[in-house]
Amino acid sequence: MIFQVRKSRAAGVCRPASRGVWFAAAFMMGVLYLEGGPVAGALEAQTSMQDRLRLQAQKAQYDANVPKTIVELQQFRTERTVNQPAGGTISLISLNPDINSWFLLKVRGAKDRAARQYHLENVNPATQKITLESTPRTHIMVTGPSGVYRCIPWQGTHDQLARARGSGLPFAPICGGRIYLRNVVHGSRTTLEATTEFLRDNVWMGESIVGFVKSAFFKDSQMETAKQVKARTEGVLPEGLVPTRMQQAPVIQARMRLKLEGAPKDRIRMGAWYPVQNLPGVYATAIQPALISRDILRDGGAANPLDAKESRALSYLVAFDMTRFKLGYEVGTTHPRVNWSSRPSGAGRDDRLPGPDGIGTVRPLVNTGMISPRDAKLAIATFTAGFKRDHGAFRWGPNATRDHGKHYGFLVHGVVESKLKNDLATLFVLDDGSIHMKTWQESDNKLLAHIRFARQNGVPLVVRDAKTGQPTPGALVRYWGPGNWSGSAKADLRTLRAGVCMRTTKTKQYLIYGYFSTATPSAMARTFQAISCDYAMLLDMNALEHTYLSLFVRNNGGIQTEHLVAGMALVDRRKRNGKRVPRFLAYPDNRDFFYLMRKDNPN
Repeated sequence: MIFQVRKSRAAGVCRPASRGVWFAAAFMMGVLYLEGGPVAGALEAQTSMQDRLRLQAQKAQYDANVPKTIVELQQFRTERTVNQPAGGTISLISLNPDINSWFLLKVRGAKDRAARQYHLENVNPATQKITLESTPRTHIMVTGPSGVYRCIPWQGTHDQLARARGSGLPFAPICGGRIYLRNVVHGSRTTLEATTEFLRDNVWMGESIVGFVKSAFFKDSQMETAKQVKARTEGVLPEGLVPTRMQQAPVIQARMRLKLEGAPKDRIRMGAWYPVQNLPGVYATAIQPALISRDILRDGGAANPLDAKESRALSYLVAFDMTRFKLGYEVGTTHPRVNWSSRPSGAGRDDRLPGPDGIGTVRPLVNTGMISPRDAKLAIATFTAGFKRDHGAFRWGPNATRDHGKHYGFLVHGVVESKLKNDLATLFVLDDGSIHMKTWQESDNKLLAHIRFARQNGVPLVVRDAKTGQPTPGALVRYWGPGNWSGSAKADLRTLRAGVCMRTTKTKQYLIYGYFSTATPSAMARTFQAISCDYAMLLDMNALEHTYLSLFVRNNGGIQTEHLVAGMALVDRRKRNGKRVPRFLAYPDNRDFFYLMRKDNPN
């Protein structure tokens, strides 16, 4: 059936096409035939028209400001349904065919009132294709480098799908291990997280209580300062990075827990880069804002002056040479949610909707909060991605009362779970593997079909000045409310924070993670300026589980976890034998995260 979008009282309603559309399609087929095109060409034109009309209808559904399902939020989806001889149907939905990663399988028996739904993941989206075929009987066909594989996972008394779902595994293999069934699992969280969530969700004025506790007891609790020592160590200058802009660069006793080459007894020269042992392409350094070049610190009013504490507080930076690595992203079992943040008000809120995008849940899709077994084999690092939903929208300033409060958007495996919003800082990966960081604009929506992963977090910390080409603080770095920098109602912004920046040259691209033991957005911006970032954005803040980073070093057939600072190891879960296992890699977590993997053929 051909569909067209027609205006009605309920925006975005799709109705069957009128006879005029059918006649137009028939006329196009006739013209093609009369002009010498074969019947096959006419049929191809009809199919192309149907695809265009389907995409138009799905785009209208995506745009409509009405309640909808997570599937209806996927404007590029395709679906095939096969009727079964004994009654019932089998349907397979590719949620984004260009990304070719996530699928929804719906199995409905003749006597079933509703279909059973299964969230499937393509184990190798770059090399294998998954389709639903009807002959000789309905089956899933997996086509890849090793040939064609056919399976009927819903067949039998104890079918593959039932066994996979009953296994309780986050990723349960079916169809000879070529497909994963994503199962619902519970994500780990610390006592601190559990307590704060309980207060926010269940206690009147709970957010105020949490804010008071953070301000009174946790502010500056992770602050580290630099102890200067006498030692000979110079570090290195990796290709593509430039000397850190410092007034002076003393040697300090670092408290990073990473094992660095050329750093005797953990002594490093401030601002110099040191290779991480046994992880080629990964480098680390430490910076104290007070010692950053005066040209940066006195750069007009683009950022606020730094106070005495944040000037002395150390920041640790880890640079990843992305010519060697790939970037991935997964959503946590709980966070970020897709319902409303409590922050927007007035015109920024529409309580007729379950969430700002018309959805209040991602079910029947499943977020597992951990790396898939396929990617885990190549993983070298993980770090927490960003704010929870309640903090991921604007409370003050122009953004609080428009576009539903501009909730921070995110995509995973090509699937939109929260729409990307204009004017927000965005880190994203395209289907060609390229990594980008920019302020999202309306014109960027043309990329949506080709985005593999994306995460937004507020407004930019640093951008390149169009006139000078130099990194400069973002326009809202100075402004607490409009910038949504979080902190206290008195605009007391100094706290433990994490951020990420990008630096790109003709031959190299670096993704640089920043850990700030206590800082305001201004101190973060000045630090990212000092290492000449092209663009920088905030991640999360206030606690070690929110600023977590770990590296995975493979030695003698085993994996050794190295945390950026010692306290992050306490976030990892402890096994019965007392040994800790790494978050995101070894077990599901409630938070979303980025991860880096080795490329198969690094440059």
